[in-house]
Amino acid sequence: MTVPADLRYTESHEWVRSEADGSVQVGITDFAQEALGDLVYVELPEAGKSYAAGEVIAVVESVKAASDIYAPVAGTVLAANDALKDAPEGLNADAFGAWLFRLKPANAADVGALLDAAAYQKQIDSEK
Repeated sequence: MTVPADLRYTESHEWVRSEADGSVQVGITDFAQEALGDLVYVELPEAGKSYAAGEVIAVVESVKAASDIYAPVAGTVLAANDALKDAPEGLNADAFGAWLFRLKPANAADVGALLDAAAYQKQIDSEK
């Protein structure tokens, strides 16, 4: 199972990639997509809407279950990856390439407070 070192992670299995413009891309981890199984539906947030850290921001559904996706940090949605609406299986094919949405953090320092790869790896090892 892959845990890229250049990303930050949440305990609820979202990954966060910092972009040069200060925004972040957010997706679900390889661990999450594997646990969910074949994804069949995604509900993505609307651009311009603001969320608090930990607030439900999106939903992914698989043949097994539906799972809430939480905002990793407080911020405003800049864009959603609408291609996933027609092809949610893209998350299964490449969990770290198929981002769900882009967010402009309310406080950029909050991103650095998320789990690093080593801490996230330790967490998923304890959940296996």
